[in-house]
Amino acid sequence: MASLLLGSGFLLLAAAVFLHHHHNTTTTTTTHLHFYMHDTYTGPNPTATRVISGHSLLPNSTTTPSSSLPRQFGDIVVLNNALTEAPSASSARVGTAQGFAVRVSEGGVVSDLSMHLVVEAGEHKGGSVMVKGRIDVNTAVRESVVVGGTGRFRLARGYMISKSYEYSLATGV
Repeated sequence: MASLLLGSGFLLLAAAVFLHHHHNTTTTTTTHLHFYMHDTYTGPNPTATRVISGHSLLPNSTTTPSSSLPRQFGDIVVLNNALTEAPSASSARVGTAQGFAVRVSEGGVVSDLSMHLVVEAGEHKGGSVMVKGRIDVNTAVRESVVVGGTGRFRLARGYMISKSYEYSLATGV
């Protein structure tokens, strides 16, 4: 079956609380962001790639990272994924998710994720939200922590909820 996104798509919902300082007053604002992330491991323009294979860390191994090796403990993947308004990869682009994930479990697809959600359109253009969390692909809903931000998201704190919209391990990465 051909995957719509050639890898995976994640629905990301981020709610962040921001402190705004204006002439001796502090106000708190809550902003909810909603978009889709497109993870593409194959094809002519991948947006996520394994840079270190856990297999290559084993003693006496000369293996370099390869998409033909199964996912395993110790893998490190870097991301530069499109963020869009709707599930379709051709829908309006609103930003980029940039970061890395380290596979931290010897069973299942569980990663420690560190990612910047960079907003490239709309009223929050130029800002970014920093997210840190444990991502278990086999869990229906995952929660991560918003640990900061830049631009209009400076001093952000909050959470991100992610769900797989469409996900396929057929790519082998």
